[in-house]
Amino acid sequence: MIQTKITPGQPLTSVQKIGLDLVSVLGGGGRDVVLAIDITASVGLDDQGRTRLRQIVEDSLKPGDSVYIVPFAQNVTLSEVTSDITPLGTPTYFSGNSKENIDKILAKIPFVSDPNRYGADIQQSELTIYQGIAQINQNRLQKNQPVKPQSVVWVTDAPLFTQPGINSQVWIETPANSAFRIADSLESQQRQAWIKALEALPIKKRSLSITTQGNKEYKLTVVDIAPTVQEFCTPAPGGQDTCLVTPYLIKKLWVPGLISLIIFVLLVWAGFKFSRSQKKWELIIDFEATEKPEDQRCRLPNNKQIAIGEYDATCVASIDCPGSEVRAYLKRKGEKLYLEPTNLAPIFYNGEEITSSTPINRSNFRINCPDARKRDYEINIKLKK
Repeated sequence: MIQTKITPGQPLTSVQKIGLDLVSVLGGGGRDVVLAIDITASVGLDDQGRTRLRQIVEDSLKPGDSVYIVPFAQNVTLSEVTSDITPLGTPTYFSGNSKENIDKILAKIPFVSDPNRYGADIQQSELTIYQGIAQINQNRLQKNQPVKPQSVVWVTDAPLFTQPGINSQVWIETPANSAFRIADSLESQQRQAWIKALEALPIKKRSLSITTQGNKEYKLTVVDIAPTVQEFCTPAPGGQDTCLVTPYLIKKLWVPGLISLIIFVLLVWAGFKFSRSQKKWELIIDFEATEKPEDQRCRLPNNKQIAIGEYDATCVASIDCPGSEVRAYLKRKGEKLYLEPTNLAPIFYNGEEITSSTPINRSNFRINCPDARKRDYEINIKLKK
């Protein structure tokens, strides 16, 4: 696949930003972490600066991070050949917090300044790095790979995010021949376009001032960038537009989205079932031997039972009938109601004698408990769930 050098695209919608966040999380984690280190003598990393950098590597890197070491002065000086595929060189993969992995990254960090390097062109470095990390995520989009959040750790005494046209009053080290001294130069316009693209994102910027033993001051600044790509929509035949981000999100999220929908439906269904199971049923009892349309009301929780006949301490209520025994139990199991006879005396359900556990599938049903002389004693029961 041909990789094209990326330029700032059009603003993303809030839904697209949320989608890219989800893609990065579902992609297994990991970040692009750029350590951008000013190696001019004006910074002169001392013991405290070296301690801070070691602390970042040892304590803040996470398994899955890709680490780029980017020294800069008048230009970004990478020890590796770069291309549109690897604009910031080949990263060091941080697979875990072992001493071997930590030492592998520390070995690549220039912990001392280079006396032969001077004149840090900070705006040139910003353009190179911000365009570089954007290119890395754009390459992932073209390959249908998960995009990642990115962080740039700046170690420099130069000011960051300054306006175009950076003269000596703003930053004395800007090289005299730098195109970034001219506000409307192509390079300045390109940098400003990337700065605006960053500012349109939810970025976090934190700085810590460090004073060296020689009473010089520089800053360690961390710029955290949400996972993002550049969107380009182009008119197409048939009154349509072709875009990059939405089709990418559909490809990456339709399976997780379907799984999430199924899980949501199952949770709703389980919640509904649980709510139903916790609701007490009401049984309205009408003894035909009396003239009252309603003689008794019972409430029946889940996994509880009502005795038909004599009182039973294991039951929440009892329904009186002839005889001195418990003839049966009305037992609730979830959404089902069962009539379970004790076979100590006959009991009839809707005209048929019951001798084993029988499900009751009606909300209105009749039970007959004949006495010793086989005279009918009918009970009408209405069930309200």
